[in-house]
This record gives sequence, C-alpha cells and structure tokens, in this order.
Amino acid sequence: MDEFEEFAFALLDQLSVELNEEKEIKESQTKPTQAFGTTIQFEDIQTSCNRLFSETAKNVHDFTGLAVSDSIKVEFPDLVEFKQLKGRKVFPTPDSAEFVHELFTAIANEDTDKIANLAKKDTAKFLVYSTYAKGYISQISTTYGDFYESTIFLNKFVLSNYPKIILYKQGAPYESRLQQVNSGYTGALKMTILEEQMHSIQKNLYQVNKNAVIEVNAINEELAKLIIALDDSKIKNLYEYLQLTPVPEEYPIASRANLFFTLNPDNFIVRVLGPDVMTFTKVTVDPKILEFIPQLLDIYQRWLAPIQTHHAAFTIMEGMAEFAVRHILKDDKDFQNYLVTFANTDISSYQIRKSMGMEFTEYVSSKLGKETYKILIEKPPTTRELKNPENYLKRI
Repeated sequence: MDEFEEFAFALLDQLSVELNEEKEIKESQTKPTQAFGTTIQFEDIQTSCNRLFSETAKNVHDFTGLAVSDSIKVEFPDLVEFKQLKGRKVFPTPDSAEFVHELFTAIANEDTDKIANLAKKDTAKFLVYSTYAKGYISQISTTYGDFYESTIFLNKFVLSNYPKIILYKQGAPYESRLQQVNSGYTGALKMTILEEQMHSIQKNLYQVNKNAVIEVNAINEELAKLIIALDDSKIKNLYEYLQLTPVPEEYPIASRANLFFTLNPDNFIVRVLGPDVMTFTKVTVDPKILEFIPQLLDIYQRWLAPIQTHHAAFTIMEGMAEFAVRHILKDDKDFQNYLVTFANTDISSYQIRKSMGMEFTEYVSSKLGKETYKILIEKPPTTRELKNPENYLKRI
C-alpha cells in the first residue's frame, strides 16, 4: 500500500463514527417499516414542505420585514447528493471546484481508490480540502438542511428516517405515540425551513462570507504547495524544532502532509495566539520557523483579514437565524414536540442557550427593532464589534 492509499483509508477512518451512524440509520429503518406496515405512515417530506413553506415564509417577512424570494427552490437530496452539496459549500477556489466535487463524491461513495488517485493527482488540494471533508461530512446525521446559492436543500435521508425510528424506539402501542412524534417531525421541518429561509434573505452577508472563504482557501492552497516543495533537510529540521513525531523516510509526502496540518493557520495560529486572534490586526511567528519558511509570516498576515471576515459573517448569519427561530416558534406546539421527541430537551432549556451571534442580534434588535435584519445584512459587524455591539451601533 503506497502513502496515497494510506491517505484514503485514514480519511475514511476519521469519518468512521459518522459512517457507522449512517449505516445504523439505514439498518434501523427496516424494523419500524416492518412493524408499522401500512397502518402507520408519515407524510412525505416534499408534501410537508409544500404545505409549510408559505407559512414560514410569511413568518420570516413579518419578523424581519424582508421577503423570501419567490425564486427560491427547494430540493430533497439523498445522502450522496447531500455530501456533494457540502463540497460546494466549502467554497473552493474556481480552479479547485471540480477537484473538490470529485473528492466529496469519492468520499460519499467510500471509494478509496478514487480518493487515493485524487491525493496523488493534486496533493496540495487534497491536503486543503480533505480537512473540510472531516468537518462537514462528520455532521451529516445532525444536519437537517442547508442553503446554497438560490436553493434550500432538505436532508431527505435524515428527515425521512428519524420519525419512524424514534416512534419505533418508543415502543408499542405505536398509535398512542404517533401524534406527538408526527408533531415533532412537523416541528423539525418548520425549524429547518425557517432557518434556511432566513439564510436565503441574507444575500449580501452570504456573498461576503463566500468571498472570504474562497480567499482563505486560496491562501491555504498556497501554503500547501509551499510545504510540499520544501527540501528534505528543511522538513527534518522543522520536525525536530516543532517536536513532531518523525515519519519514516519512505513516506516523503506524509511527512509534508503532517507539517501542513501542523502549520495550517486555522490550527497553528489559533493554537499559539488563542481565539482572540480573530480581533488582531497582525500576527507574529517564531523567528526560528521563519528561518526554514520565510514566506510564512506574509501568508499568515494575508490570512488574517479574510478569516476574520468569514468568522464575523458566519457568526452573525447563524445568530440571526437562531434569534428568528427562537422568537417565531417559541409558542409553536410542533416545535416544542420536536425539542422533546427529537432533541431530548424542552423549550425552557432551549431558550437559555447562548451563542455570540444570537446574543449580538438580540442586543442590536433591542435598539433597532424591525430594521435590525436589513441593517445587519447590508452592514455586517466586524469580529471586534461582535464582542462589543455598542461599537457597531455607533458605526452604523
């Protein structure tokens, strides 16, 4: 087995928890299907969405003052298609888009030969985007929906299977528990559609975030190419200085891969300087490391602005959606049943959860009222303003 094949097996092994959960979901749907027969059925996800979509769109407009576009489409991808969507949501550089699509498709199909061939074909791109695969695909079984460009995607694999699995696990008599579980299923759909409709109205924020992530990816690709091109002596010296576990000499690409994952700014800068780096205007790098890679300081410095833009935009996008869901669905019985039957919590516990984006939106909303969403979309906060919303209000 060469090192590219080992990369492929290692990547799938890192996703093993998620892949096992997917297999369990597939296996778990067999027994309830047999037990329920034709007497107990849940409404098809597409039919439910068509029934709920206009109601939730009206709620979004009433709450934010902004209309959900009539051109927004809804699609219901299965598992492989949803993983391919996650590849598009990585927002790769234009030159890497096809590579990323092939990579995420190969991962979705657990095709180790294809993954290995892609790693060999363009190792730099593989190092950058396989990192995303670990983060994005490892969350598929807890992701109900997503928004990309002008389309809302609902995770058919999860949403179509969870209701019957949950009802079956509660045990017979199933008919007596059906109403609550079905209500919870409706609540899950209301929440998901509402969240993604909220994302669909965040047009400027969406584009700001997308552009920032593309820029970050371009910088990470540059770093990967730089490290792959380092001569063996520099690799050896860096390993010794950083106290990394040595890699056998017969695996030259693996040694560079480990070094890239170590020096990747998302890991290295945040680990060394801490999360407050998101408010810094410049970074510092150990001079000893710069002796081996003098370009590193410039790369890290150029990375700082787009990663902060991404962090701020993504945080407020999620916070705005969360704030809207909390207020629009707080008295909704279906949503409350979703929390109990699907999320193993209740409305009281849900309401006290905190997040930076939600708290920022809540504070600004208390000052600006219904204009909040329009203003936040047109004038996104910075990472510093997220921590001090008063400064944001002064600026706008």
